[in-house]
Amino acid sequence: MSLAHKRYRIEETLGHDPRFFQPIEIPVTPVASAAPVSGEAAANDPRFEQIMTALEEIKRYMDPALRNSADVVEAYRREIAEVYELRGELDAMKLAITQTKREIASLYRSEEEGKGMRRVAGELDAVVGATETATSSILSGLEDIEAEANMLRASGMDSGNNDHVGAILDRVISMYEACNFQDLTGQRISKIVNVLKFVEERLDKMIGVWGGLEAFKEIADTHTDGLPALDDEKSLLNGPRLDEDDGHVDQGDIDALFD
Repeated sequence: MSLAHKRYRIEETLGHDPRFFQPIEIPVTPVASAAPVSGEAAANDPRFEQIMTALEEIKRYMDPALRNSADVVEAYRREIAEVYELRGELDAMKLAITQTKREIASLYRSEEEGKGMRRVAGELDAVVGATETATSSILSGLEDIEAEANMLRASGMDSGNNDHVGAILDRVISMYEACNFQDLTGQRISKIVNVLKFVEERLDKMIGVWGGLEAFKEIADTHTDGLPALDDEKSLLNGPRLDEDDGHVDQGDIDALFD
């Protein structure tokens, strides 16, 4: 079988004579079909060993990469789980802070209405002052009674009346001892007042940390559930006024009503 020479355009352009370009005979040998190779022959083939060695090498390089990829994916999953857990904790903290600010706003509103801790501390101070004044009056009266009884005893009365005077003096002494209640109750109430003032100072500092009263204005205006209304009839039963309260009426004002 021979291959015919094909005349190309370049040959025509250069004026080559086709006589000098005779076809070349190229022998073509038919390829016989490959005979089947047995497994034993393939195993003994050195190329087979090279191929298997190359495959093992590729596998050895790929296994660490797959393991590293699995480790990275697992690490990302753990980080995502931690992020969701942290987000839940932050939401809980936000809710707790909002609730705390709401309660502080309620306390501040009660302070503005004269029903908060400042008012309570003032009332307790007034209790201490009133009991101290009353105790002083009682002690002064007892001193007068004691002086009069001693004068009766010194006037030379009979034994029967003298016994009565002795009984009066004994009762005066027991009343002196009972008046010690003012010191004890005054000390206990003073401790309560100091605790209330301490809590009041801490609340003021917390309000300052959160931006002052302006940061609580919206919460105080919108969360007022459970607080007594300004026109509540119970607010009329608030007892006597404190010294710093407005609208005090003295005896002169009462006398002026009858003039």
